[in-house]
Amino acid sequence: MNFNRHLILASNSPRRQELLRHAGFEFKVRTKEVDESYPEGTPPEEVAKYLASKKGAAYKIDHQNEVLLTADTIVKLNDEILGKPQNYEDAKRMLTALSGKKHEVITGVCIKSKEKEVTLDDTTLVYFKSLTEEEIDYYITNYSPYDKAGAYGIQEWIGMVGIDKIEGSFFNVVGLPVHKVYQALLSF
Repeated sequence: MNFNRHLILASNSPRRQELLRHAGFEFKVRTKEVDESYPEGTPPEEVAKYLASKKGAAYKIDHQNEVLLTADTIVKLNDEILGKPQNYEDAKRMLTALSGKKHEVITGVCIKSKEKEVTLDDTTLVYFKSLTEEEIDYYITNYSPYDKAGAYGIQEWIGMVGIDKIEGSFFNVVGLPVHKVYQALLSF
């Protein structure tokens, strides 16, 4: 992929890095701590895009040739946002809540350069089968999903055995709607 700009991925996520690499982009990773709070009353479907923009605002574009990409993924069950679990009990609570239900995975993305900024998002519906307590315990113990929204990674064991179907982009659930990001980056 011949992208003639210096792409900076502002994310520690190994999954986002892998997805961008597989999409053919070369990039540098640059990260900083950004407060991931959002205004109370923000509609859940707007939170991921808000946080991606907030992360983007934390960076200054130094050179004309740089393009920065930030992202945030949330899991929405009914109107509750399930972020990253704090501990084992929190992960178990989230997976128990998701068991046997449909939920939404929403990823917001901010791409910016010196001359422009684009924000986008994508939503995928995920349908979990009913999970047993043993399956939930096995997954948390063996995969430690503490860095994942909703306490799971679709590309891991639980996604293989516990998800009946999805509607939308698989890669969005992994953490980046690659099809939309690819098109947006080409516009830079």
